[in-house]
Amino acid sequence: MDALERQARALLTARAVRARAEQMLELGLAGALNHFTIDLDRMDGVAEAVLAVTRKAYPTLDVPFHARWRHFVIGGVDRWTGVANAVAWPDRAARARAEFDLTIVSVLLDAGAGAAWRYRDAGTGENIGRSEGLAIASLDMFASGLFSGDASSPFRADADVLAKLPFASLTSAFQVSDANPLVGLDGRTDLLRRLGRHVAERPELFGLHDTPRPGGLFDHIAAQADGGAIAAPAILSAVLNQLGPIWPSRLELAGVALGDCWRHPAIKADDGTSGLVPLHKLSQWLSYSLIEPLQRAGFEVTDIDGLTGLAEYRNGGLFVDHEVLRLRDAADAERAHAVDSLLVVEWRALTVALLDRLAELIRTKLGRTPETLPLASILEGGTWAAGRAIAFARRPDGSPPLKVISDGTVF
Repeated sequence: MDALERQARALLTARAVRARAEQMLELGLAGALNHFTIDLDRMDGVAEAVLAVTRKAYPTLDVPFHARWRHFVIGGVDRWTGVANAVAWPDRAARARAEFDLTIVSVLLDAGAGAAWRYRDAGTGENIGRSEGLAIASLDMFASGLFSGDASSPFRADADVLAKLPFASLTSAFQVSDANPLVGLDGRTDLLRRLGRHVAERPELFGLHDTPRPGGLFDHIAAQADGGAIAAPAILSAVLNQLGPIWPSRLELAGVALGDCWRHPAIKADDGTSGLVPLHKLSQWLSYSLIEPLQRAGFEVTDIDGLTGLAEYRNGGLFVDHEVLRLRDAADAERAHAVDSLLVVEWRALTVALLDRLAELIRTKLGRTPETLPLASILEGGTWAAGRAIAFARRPDGSPPLKVISDGTVF
């Protein structure tokens, strides 16, 4: 591996996300950004808002991780656990592979749904929107065997099935119609097909104990355990390095696909990565969501705070709506912005850095430590819910304060 490739691979880490986000915040505090000014005096109000929703949802402050698994709970009923506990798994690894399959597919389907889309849940008759709706829809697809090549074994996602997934199958499964539009469905379908092709081409990694399936990533990560322990940033590295090629062609460096990484000229480095801002939102969301299957399989997951906050519109909207972040040009609130625009890159990177500051503030208020209240729990408690709450308080449809043109593969 030459020097430039090593530099490119270094961007595929949580450490790089955190370092570049902090640099963006420093620039913002110095008044050197094009689109935002920053008022840290308003952070205490944000912390109080986050604590209020956290205490309401989790009165004992025993907060689980922000993960896809939370969205499989409807009306207090944990849908996946109910299904999984009824299956005679041959061993813990078999259940973990199924949970990796489900999580990877579900997270890749979890880009923004748009404000209009709803999923009618057959179990409750409830119409569910946004991430929760996407989650229950994806769980129903998985449980029905939509992604399985074996009719007798529905709880799996086979590479060859994903690679040929019909667009009509996802359209139907998501209950999409002219009256119930889902943003970015083409992008989601393409992403699952790319996942299937990529996994099928790498049986030495994804087919160690089975035919190739995304869940084979469990065996790859488990093999890296040291004394039964796996560091959370190693989960992200595996996700980024092993699943990175599935993402639509964006930036590359030394032949390495950089995924959710964008250009901003104000970000400086003394190597070939100058001007690049990695964020890896969906990959980190996926990594957080893979922690619990690893724990259930008997592994200890360490350094959970080694991952970063998520650069998405609920966390980002929290800071805009509470006026920690202020637009230099108020008219930008009415415009739609491309995901690679400098405004969106600034917004997302500032969100990551501000979440670290916010976590410290919340822990100080509660007398907690990163070990007893990890960032993953603060996100869940938390920032995401508080971002949604103020969005609905400010705008009837709960839309984010800034409009981002999404292709279904970033947010």
